[in-house]
Amino acid sequence: MMNKEVRSIMTKDPLVASPEQSIKEVTALLLAKKMQQIPVVKDGILLGLITSYDLWRKTNQDLGEAQLVQDVMTTNVLTIAPKDKVGTAAQLFADKRFKTLPVVNLDNELKGVVTAFDVIRQAYLSEFPQPSLYREEFLQNS
Repeated sequence: MMNKEVRSIMTKDPLVASPEQSIKEVTALLLAKKMQQIPVVKDGILLGLITSYDLWRKTNQDLGEAQLVQDVMTTNVLTIAPKDKVGTAAQLFADKRFKTLPVVNLDNELKGVVTAFDVIRQAYLSEFPQPSLYREEFLQNS
């Protein structure tokens, strides 16, 4: 399972933010979707991530109604390639305490995202293809 390619478990076409979106709009989106981070993309190219931590870090400062994602986002983002192994993603999640890795090609085009939960779910399903607890909910979110 750890030798599978990341693209086999990643979320394709993830929800993304634009650098020109307002902080208020993206905060509402993160809350509505119960997400903690979202890739920031322009013309298909990954520019960074906006995380709940980025927003929390700025709460002591004046965010203002007009502040944009590009003013707050994290730009130094670790990425992974579609052909990289799931084991590589798992190691990064374990070593670096990341929750989400953007999946990009050589041109830095966003192809998807892989989360720690994606790796856990894949590892579990490879061992137990038929979950016994909350089976319907688990498979519905796969």
